[in-house]
This record gives sequence, C-alpha cells and structure tokens, in this order.
Amino acid sequence: MDGTLAHVAAPPPARPPDPGHGAPPGPVLPPLRPRQRGFSPTFTLSIVYVAALWIVFSLLLALPDLLAGARALPPGPAELTPAELAQAREIARAAVSGRLHYALAAALATFGALVWLNWLPGVRRR
Repeated sequence: MDGTLAHVAAPPPARPPDPGHGAPPGPVLPPLRPRQRGFSPTFTLSIVYVAALWIVFSLLLALPDLLAGARALPPGPAELTPAELAQAREIARAAVSGRLHYALAAALATFGALVWLNWLPGVRRR
C-alpha cells in the first residue's frame, strides 16, 4: 500500500444484471391479507365483572349488620347451637334484604365508569 485511502472510498463492485425480469432475488411471498380479529369474549367478561362487583357491593352494604350480629353471638371456638344458627341466618337475611337492588345499581354504575375509562382488561369502549 502506498498510504492512501483509495481502497476505502472505492465503490462496491457492480452486480451482474438479474435475469428475473427486474424481480428482486429471494423467495416469492404471497400477498398479505388483513389480519382477522380473533374471538373476544367481551359479553362473558362483562357478566363476570358485573357479578364480581355486585358481590363486593352486597358485602360492603351488609357488612355493618353482619359485624353487629357477629358481636352479638357468644365468643369461642365451640360450634353454634341450632338457636344461634337460626339467629345468625336471620341476621344475614336482614342484612341483605332490600339492599341487593342498591348493590346491583352500584355495580352497574361502577362497571360503566370502568369501561368508559378503559380500565377493565378485555372490555373496550367502542
């Protein structure tokens, strides 16, 4: 070498002409089709979300009465007598009676807000 950079700036060797009528070399790919949308269980997820929210709101609305009833029962690990079981059933029935409609309304309103905010996975606002 004579110390010049002629070998670095030299253009690459020319390729021979392609006999394939101007088509690029390599495998021929089929034309791309638009992707089809897969199955999305939006309705099922909506039912599951509303049911879960309904249970949560039902428990939250009934919790104060259930805690008061639990405090009224005798403490200890012993099993409850039939009279105590009947009293516990009556307390639980009274705790949720008349409040299930409010819990369902709250669940539907919360579900609507969560869908509107796009915070629920699998359920998108359209």
